[in-house]
Amino acid sequence: MIRLSGGRIYDPANRVDGEVRDLFVHGGRIVTAPAPGNAIDREYDFSGRVIMAGAIDMHTHIGGGKVNIARAMLPEDHRDSAFARTEITRSGSGVAAPSTFATGYRYAEMGYTACFEPAILPVNARQAHMEMGDTPIVDKGGYAMLGNDDFLLRLMAGGADQKLVNDYVAWTLHATQCIAIKVVNPGGINAFKFNARHLDVDEPHPHYNVTPRAILTTLTRALHELSMPHPLHVHASNLGVPGNAASTLATMEAAEGLPIHLTHIQFHSYGTEGERKFSSAAASIAQAIDRQANVSADVGQIMFGQTVTASGDTMAQYRNSRHAHPDKWLCMDIECDAGCGVVPFRYRDGNFVNALQWAIGLELFLRVKDPWRVFLTTDHPNGAPFTSYPHLIRLLMDKGFRNEKLAQIHPDAAAHSQLASLDREYSLYEIAIMTRAAPARSLGLADRGQLGVGAAADITVYRNEPDREKMFRAPECVFKDGELVARDGKIVKVVRGATHVVRPDFDRGIEKRLQDYFQRYHTIRFDNYPISTDELVECGSREALVHPCARPQQ
Repeated sequence: MIRLSGGRIYDPANRVDGEVRDLFVHGGRIVTAPAPGNAIDREYDFSGRVIMAGAIDMHTHIGGGKVNIARAMLPEDHRDSAFARTEITRSGSGVAAPSTFATGYRYAEMGYTACFEPAILPVNARQAHMEMGDTPIVDKGGYAMLGNDDFLLRLMAGGADQKLVNDYVAWTLHATQCIAIKVVNPGGINAFKFNARHLDVDEPHPHYNVTPRAILTTLTRALHELSMPHPLHVHASNLGVPGNAASTLATMEAAEGLPIHLTHIQFHSYGTEGERKFSSAAASIAQAIDRQANVSADVGQIMFGQTVTASGDTMAQYRNSRHAHPDKWLCMDIECDAGCGVVPFRYRDGNFVNALQWAIGLELFLRVKDPWRVFLTTDHPNGAPFTSYPHLIRLLMDKGFRNEKLAQIHPDAAAHSQLASLDREYSLYEIAIMTRAAPARSLGLADRGQLGVGAAADITVYRNEPDREKMFRAPECVFKDGELVARDGKIVKVVRGATHVVRPDFDRGIEKRLQDYFQRYHTIRFDNYPISTDELVECGSREALVHPCARPQQ
């Protein structure tokens, strides 16, 4: 048994706000204090330290075809950031698109113990799981992409019953070993193949005559009726387009009051005011989130510097390709299901648009009142590499530092933003909500993101530094399932993480229809498509952790 004594605990899931308590760990779980006389095998004195559960990144692109393309496209990213193999770790490289080993090590060094890949193309799920299985230490999970696939659009165009759609969604989750469903630019990726260059929420698809609103409503209802923990994870229409706030508000309405999660919402919060026809709509988007309890969002904060954008939204990536830096890009499609676009990009603080994007993201963080419904992400690597999280946390916790940085951006962007007028500073308790407790609750991970008895012993210990960036960059200790894996920002032990999945019930009759479809239209055989649990473990996962299909209690 291990005892962690004297630390100040921030555990919002159990309403613990900075109380000094001891934690006891046995068999990889947090347990009650032992009876007097029972032996403590090891004790850590963490007096004066801050203790939180291991952090959870609910939206980070760490596996799949787009990530490998990004790695191959940017040799300069790897050439300048290689690190050597040690007795404990393997060699790795990359910042914007880090290798699998580098990804796992760097997340663990920052106190993260679980990461979720938000865009797994079902036909490519096996390869994505192999990459995630190769990523050490952290737990993983994936969101399967639907909403642009030919099979679903055919069902909807033919007026299929909702129950049939539900069966298809549930079958997809089983086949791909995923924990959630993602829709990217609903209908728009598919419409791009029919030479469309935009598709707004109420605009009919040029071939299927189905609107994005109908896709959103149908998939949202499917997940609700399947009692899925995480709501539909939505990359909304018109990403990056001035005036797209109207599409974002329409996307919220399309859920018809059912749970919905809007991802990287910073990229969908733009107005058209001012002579440049580009402005912040953060206030109206935040107000909409505040008044609709069924809506949650992660921000997708941009940070200045070189990165690479990698997305399933081929329509948006084709449009953005003219901004590539370095000047190279790629768009592709797989099996007519969906595809990806990879465009390197450098965000500049002296560029009006980039500077205002930075301010819009921070405005959203500071304006949304409920930290349980706004999550800390940069949409790694699209807004910035995940290694920028400590800097972002300092921006949220330190108004003086934030205003310092605001004074350094393009002056017109600073003038167009209301960021300077926002006095809010996040507390440690609120940071623990948005990076631990809230993602765990949203994903249905009852034993993660918290430090109560019975929880997995994923624990991060910080020195309580006044400089919050320094504090969150290199925790003093990180425990994964009760094992010390990192100390002072350096890996000391490498373990294998598990994969989180859900398996809703469905009528197996859907498989006959799918077999016929695969025979006619796919190059892969139907029997080779689903991934078994044994195969998932062969991909490198320690085990599949199956979570019940039950909506989280608020």
